[in-house]
Formats: sequence, structure tokens, C-alpha cells
Amino acid sequence: MTTPAVGLRAVRKVFSGRGADVVAVDSVDLDVADGEFFAMLGPSGSGKTTVLRMIAGFEAPTAGRIELAGRDVTRDAPFDRDVNTVFQDYALFPHMSVEQNVAYGLMVRGVGKRERQQQARAALETVRLEGMSARRPQELSGGQRQRVALARALVNQPKVLLLDEPLGALDLKLREQMQVELKSIQRDAGITFLFVTHDQEEALTMSDRVAVFNDGRIEQVGTPREVYERPASAFVAGFVGTSNLLEGEAARTLLGSDGVFTVRPEKIRLADGAAATGEVQAPGRVEEVVYAGAATRYVVRLDVGGELVVLRQNDEDHDVDGVRRDDAVRLSWRREHVYPVGGAVG
Repeated sequence: MTTPAVGLRAVRKVFSGRGADVVAVDSVDLDVADGEFFAMLGPSGSGKTTVLRMIAGFEAPTAGRIELAGRDVTRDAPFDRDVNTVFQDYALFPHMSVEQNVAYGLMVRGVGKRERQQQARAALETVRLEGMSARRPQELSGGQRQRVALARALVNQPKVLLLDEPLGALDLKLREQMQVELKSIQRDAGITFLFVTHDQEEALTMSDRVAVFNDGRIEQVGTPREVYERPASAFVAGFVGTSNLLEGEAARTLLGSDGVFTVRPEKIRLADGAAATGEVQAPGRVEEVVYAGAATRYVVRLDVGGELVVLRQNDEDHDVDGVRRDDAVRLSWRREHVYPVGGAVG
């Protein structure tokens, strides 16, 4: 079995203050494969950033063990760990040129000037910033500054690169562009990326696998498709994508089963005829219509109780003005698109 790039073994972190102790991370076990783009996803206070800081060595775990390439680094100082960290604010030196910023870590390590220049320029080429060596950080766009921070981290050739919400300061369009760029850079560099974010789209877009955090614990680890299509808990179903849960009377009436089930908004259609074989239909009333450019979201209160969100693409086959608030509608979806929360299809 291949040794993981990062391994967490029953890692726990408790912050003690004047009041009650706060358990930030509660017995987390995790393996991140070598060369993997791995995302830690969760809301604020879920423990994901604390885990990243413990891997970097900025925080010491209260209990448990942290391994890098199979080596126990739990008590090692940050500079003794083969990792580098990229922060949201980039932390660039404003009085230095781009090349000097990238080469700074090499200079601290005593690398000669000529070799520093060669390695720094190669790192800038990796992040598509060749020709920018002489500029100062304040002369760059937000996306370019983020790439400089990446180059500075990559130039030391760490085994693992830790990224703490590095796209959070960018506007939406640039953030979407950098999502694609980051994945491409990671693939070219061949380095393990461990990425912290609260943005579900970022996690699903870029990562090979995702760990969903909640209240200091991991709720689910899986590929983006697994986490989205087959959530292991009601929390995951609600946090990763739009929460569409069927439970109680709605589940019994529509599905003939007790339990909690999920069906994603894009799998539901506004029915215009009788149910086809293998389909479920549910009458309801439209509570809200939200036009979102490429698609329209309909919030529908079901007659049997509960609420579902329907996502319909705004193409030439759909009249986006045809359904309005308070309209009576019938929703339809295929049975194979319904998944029990936390279990396999029965």
C-alpha cells in the first residue's frame, strides 16, 4: 500500500480559555494520497483551518499524530516539515520585486544568487508569470499576486502545499478563472495540494477528493461526485449543494419508505404529463421563483409537506416566464435519482 503524503491519526485540538474548553478538532483520521488535490470543506468554525495549521506546524495537537510521507512530525517545528503554506492575503513583501519575493526562501536557505534566479524564474514560468520578474506586488492584479504567492511556495519544491482559502480575496470571475488555473498548476507541478475552503463550488471544481467538516469532525470523505450525489448525512446533503430532503410523511407517501432521502434540484422537472415508468410525481405550490441567468430556481411547497428546490435551465425549450409564484405544479423525478442519506440505495 502506498504511503500517504499526509496522515492524521486520531488528531484532536482543544483550546483552553477563561471559560469552558473549546474542542476545535475532535479525533480526526485522514489520509491524503501523494500527488492528490484534496479539499477540506466546511463552514466557519468546523475545524478545517485548525487541521491545516496543525499539519503546517503552526498549532500543536492536543492528542493524536500527524504524519508526512509516513514520518511522525507531530512535534516538529514548521521549518522541519516538508510543506509550504499559501495564505489568503498572500503575505508578499511590497518593497521586493516579484522575482525577489519568489526567491526569498531560497536566499534564507543560502542558495547562491545565480541558482536562486534560475529557480525563481522557473517557478514563475510554472504559474504563467514569465516576464513579470521586475514588477512589484502593488503593480499586479489580485490573480497575479496569488500566482506569485504560489510560485514562492512552489520554488522550495515541498512535498505538500497547504492552501488556506487562497481565492477568498478575488472577485467571482477571477476566482472561477483561478480555480481552473490552480488545478492545472497542481497537475503540472505534481505536488500534493491540501486546500481549505468554505466554498462548495471550489471544492467540487478543483479537488480529486473532498473531506466535509462539521463541528470538528469529518462527516464524509469522497470524490466530488460521491459527496454531491450520495451525501453521508443530512449536513452534507445541505451544505454541499442545495438541500432537498424528503423525510417523514413526505418520504412515506412519495417513496413508500421511512428515513431521510435526498434528490438534487437539477434531477427534478416540472411535470407536464402523466408519470412515466420509474418516476415519482408530487403536487405542490410554487413559493418562490428565482431567475439566475443560465437557470431558474423554483422553491415548491409539497402538498404532503416539505419543500423542494427545482433547477431548470433557461434554454429555448423552456419558457422561464411560464411558471409564477402561487402556481399549482407537479414535480417529477426518476426513482434512481433518490438516495437515502447516509446509506446505499435499497
